[in-house]
Amino acid sequence: MSQYSLFVLLLFLCFFVNCSLSDPRTTQAALICSNRTASKPEFQSFIDNFLAAMNTVTPLIAKQRYAAVTKGTGNTKVYTFGECMKDLSQSDCDLCFAQCKTQVQMCYPFARAIRGGRLFLDGCYLRYDDYYFFNETLDVEDRTQCGARDFVGNSNVFGANVKELVRNLSVEAPKNDNFFVGSVNKGNVTVYGLAQCWEVVNGSACEKCLANAVSNISSCTPKEEGRVMNAGCYMRYSTQKFYYNSTDTVGGNSNTQGYHLAVTLAATSSALVLVLVVTTVVFIVRKKRLKKRRERKQVGDLLATLHRSKLNFSYEILEKATNYFQNSNKLGQGGSGSVYKGILPDGKVVAVKRLFFNNRQWVDHFFNEVNLISGIHHKNLVKLLGCSITGPESLLVYEYVPNQSLHDYFSSVKKNLQLLRWDVRFKIILGTAEGLVYLHEESKLRIIHRDIKLSNIMLDEDLEPKIADFGLARLFPEDKTHVSTVIAGTLGYMTPEYVILGKLTEKADVYSFGVLALEVVWNLYVAGRLYAAVDPALEANFQEVEASRLLQIGLVCVQASAELRPSMSVVVKMLTDNHDITQPTQPPFLNSNNGEGNQLVPLGAYNFQLESDTQTSREQHDRKFD
Repeated sequence: MSQYSLFVLLLFLCFFVNCSLSDPRTTQAALICSNRTASKPEFQSFIDNFLAAMNTVTPLIAKQRYAAVTKGTGNTKVYTFGECMKDLSQSDCDLCFAQCKTQVQMCYPFARAIRGGRLFLDGCYLRYDDYYFFNETLDVEDRTQCGARDFVGNSNVFGANVKELVRNLSVEAPKNDNFFVGSVNKGNVTVYGLAQCWEVVNGSACEKCLANAVSNISSCTPKEEGRVMNAGCYMRYSTQKFYYNSTDTVGGNSNTQGYHLAVTLAATSSALVLVLVVTTVVFIVRKKRLKKRRERKQVGDLLATLHRSKLNFSYEILEKATNYFQNSNKLGQGGSGSVYKGILPDGKVVAVKRLFFNNRQWVDHFFNEVNLISGIHHKNLVKLLGCSITGPESLLVYEYVPNQSLHDYFSSVKKNLQLLRWDVRFKIILGTAEGLVYLHEESKLRIIHRDIKLSNIMLDEDLEPKIADFGLARLFPEDKTHVSTVIAGTLGYMTPEYVILGKLTEKADVYSFGVLALEVVWNLYVAGRLYAAVDPALEANFQEVEASRLLQIGLVCVQASAELRPSMSVVVKMLTDNHDITQPTQPPFLNSNNGEGNQLVPLGAYNFQLESDTQTSREQHDRKFD
């Protein structure tokens, strides 16, 4: 049997196999935000009560899987309710609710003091409001959400099965602790469903809420999936089994699908192929389950480690340290979050990064920084001091680096900063190179930074460079020649083979370093007179030979072929005059076929432009791919 035939049969089999997922079901179903906001006099009290409520809800969820909490008095009182779906394990419930607490902040309780919000994830629910809503069954904000895809098959049978399923769920859930899951299998069509009323809803109110859900969810057929999200209950149906329960049939013939599957397979494949396919499916499903189990264990281990270690900071302490994230304490903002200056109770000055929650990568960014960077130390790397995961948002705490970023010294916006002398520029480039050598070759982990650029090189009180922002960093296995990954980084600093082919090696950092080195000294490029390319702001206060060497090293690092770029340890030797510098090939962003000087041209999927005046803004380079 050819690979093609095996693939076709495997694809065919997939139409008959329903996989039971094994994750915390953190997919967002609906976020509903109130249009009511707290007035300025009430703003801070409302936020304090919101935070207090969130902190109280978390341990209750971990203990009893639901929580109803009230904090504050008067107009700033906050009511909060949260609950997990009853089929989730406790560990999945904890993970789901952790996501819930973070994502509900997309209603902006801090920025605009929005007084109410409710978030439905597929595995849990969280609501906060400024009035007593615990006895609500139905509300004007209730939502019905239908899937995007139509059911492919007998729509009449499918519709009848959905109708029977949701009716059964609405009847059985009030009898079974306000929760029921099940399926209906008739006419070779199976649909799965879940219904749950919240703990604060009594039996008769649960029946009323689910009856309303049955009426509304019927409008979703013939879509493959539908949800009703009411104030007092939740109902969902799907063609895929999304819940955890082995005894789930509430109607129809449970043997019908297996019979048809057996007949179909017998008619289309030999016994040998069937064995191969089943083995492959079992292997893939088991591998995915083990991976998810391993990931959950890693997250759990990390959370436990943080709670026991010095890395764990109280959210309240960091909030007060930054004066509640006042704009006057804001140091800067990047693609993943805003950074604030903070002063801890012992007087220590720190930098606190407040991660953005409006992109899907913030969780990866947080755990990436904590997992990778907390265990490595080098004079040219910004040190991670700790983090906070106990509050309503995730925070990272770094050592405070007082002299801003290298980007600030070349930005036209900040003209009040001192001119960086030639010896300081050389020291910065050398220190950055040494930091990369440590990441690539000397640390216990082989790490690729993936986002080396001016704004990620911080300067301390002695103008020593420190590499920052490891949110995009990747481990590089010792037995791999490259890693294939989704493109992420900053436009203009990414190497050709990474942008075009997705091939990531440490040479990607070498390329970015070369671009950075050229930006630090570059003005214009004239063949044979490299020293003339040095920033005119230095007014010839530099060594011509050293400047020429440095520019040549930069050009060697940005060669289009990864094989021609040196390792960072060789770069350091070149910078310290302990290694010969090879003749660079044509840089990918230069075209020298012009007698009047070099022209900047596009490469592949992106344009890179070295500006002729190093004092002009480089904000255009800070756009992200993700």
